[in-house]
Amino acid sequence: MAKKQRKYDMEYKIQAVKLAKELGGAKAAAELGIPENTMYAWTKAAREGRLNVGSGSHTPETVMNLAEELALLRRQVKEQEKEIRRLKEENEFLEEASAFFAASRRKSAKDRE
Repeated sequence: MAKKQRKYDMEYKIQAVKLAKELGGAKAAAELGIPENTMYAWTKAAREGRLNVGSGSHTPETVMNLAEELALLRRQVKEQEKEIRRLKEENEFLEEASAFFAASRRKSAKDRE
């Protein structure tokens, strides 16, 4: 069974090539989750003038800042996911407790009759 080939828009390719110039092709491909061969083809196209990437927009310092920011954002997402799970569990507990107390009240009212 053949794999479905993904399509990338031109802006994505340009930004990927700029990142590859700063980090290296293999690291950039891994970071973006694309095959190294695809990254190689895009960087080759840029060298040959078939993909106009313009001048590099990031310095090594800004790349590190972006990598640090990405790591920070990933940590924040993990923390938020943990908080969402905790709130869901708390909500389930409260729903169960509410149902229990409602059943208790109905039983007490029935017993008083």
